[in-house]
Amino acid sequence: MRNYKDITIWKNVTETMWNDWHWQLKNRITNVEDLEKVIHLTEDEKMGIKDCLKNLRMSITPYYAMLMDIEKSNCPIRSQAVPRELELRRHQDDLDDPTFEDVDSPAPHLTHRYPDRALFLLSDQCAMYCRHCTRRRLVGSTDAAFSMTQFEEAFKYIESTPVIRDVILSGGDPLSMSDEKLEKIIARLRNIPHVEIIRIGSRTPVVMPQRITDKLCEMLKKYHPIYLNTQFNHASEITDASKTACEKLVNSGILVGNQSVLLKGINDCPHVMKKLLHGLMKIRVRPYYLYQCDRSVGIEHFVTSVGKGIEIMESLRGHTSGLAIPWFILEAQNGGGKCPILPHYLISRSDRKVIMRNFEGVVSVYTEPDDNQSHCECEDCTNEKKQAIGLRKLYEGETIALEPVNLERAKRRKNQA
Repeated sequence: MRNYKDITIWKNVTETMWNDWHWQLKNRITNVEDLEKVIHLTEDEKMGIKDCLKNLRMSITPYYAMLMDIEKSNCPIRSQAVPRELELRRHQDDLDDPTFEDVDSPAPHLTHRYPDRALFLLSDQCAMYCRHCTRRRLVGSTDAAFSMTQFEEAFKYIESTPVIRDVILSGGDPLSMSDEKLEKIIARLRNIPHVEIIRIGSRTPVVMPQRITDKLCEMLKKYHPIYLNTQFNHASEITDASKTACEKLVNSGILVGNQSVLLKGINDCPHVMKKLLHGLMKIRVRPYYLYQCDRSVGIEHFVTSVGKGIEIMESLRGHTSGLAIPWFILEAQNGGGKCPILPHYLISRSDRKVIMRNFEGVVSVYTEPDDNQSHCECEDCTNEKKQAIGLRKLYEGETIALEPVNLERAKRRKNQA
């Protein structure tokens, strides 16, 4: 990492100022003129940034800017932060809201898709606006946190919906808010009896690690269990500062997971990905998800094939410790949710034999016992049979088929009746 003192605009910045997250947030790079004082830009790059800024925001913390290669425009750090002309292209398959968060929203700022958890969007501000952001429709539009009064409907919905046991705080970035405001939100959620888990989604440990202060950690410790998922996408983002930030969280009893996005030209290589995952394990950050990049508007140039993700997963399973292997996830459009994608290890099966292969290509057989039927009469299973949803309806014999709503054959049946 370069020395910020070598940059003219920051030569009078003290170490205390540099390590203050308020200073980092206030002094984000938001225009071409300031950016070219930190890295060398080509004329095409300058024009691309200026064109993008007519419709999209750019915001890069001084800390993250110092991780960029001065000369290489394809630097993996630079590619995540600096706008490109390609962002102005809209492909026919691009969607403003590819995961249907706005559609599955029972209250403002809230998405309730999965039965037992809800996504709570607290802000449209981030320390840095990632160029691959899936929430480009929202993030950066006002560059500010929302008011507490705007959250009231969301709180009331959570309070009146006892199946919600897990609330994910996201945005924008919840840690762009003050400790005091964030605590009000967390305390309100913690007072709801059926909310068991609170998770925070934040990229600040990566792009502005100064935000992870002792004061913040002391506040969060009061409301355990608290989990935090961040987003390291490349090993170059693991620095002494980001390591310290993650260690502060972990030492405070906050489990830290990582949700990488598979990005073309940044981490779409088995060796690059493995280096990142090993680096995360060394700073006690658990690889959790590797996301297939969403088809949000203007980010097609970041999207790899799904096959590339499967190839990367193939290179990990058996070749590194299981703790270092994330789930490869593809978000099904139209609100279908997270679908795990794996290489095929099951080759075939009969009523007694399972044929599988391992990471080396060794093919072996597993023989099932004579009595391979499971029977459970626990209270939870009994109740589940009464309220089965999805594929469970098939397992429980509640129905013999699940049909799409607009199935053509079903329409013909109605017409014939």
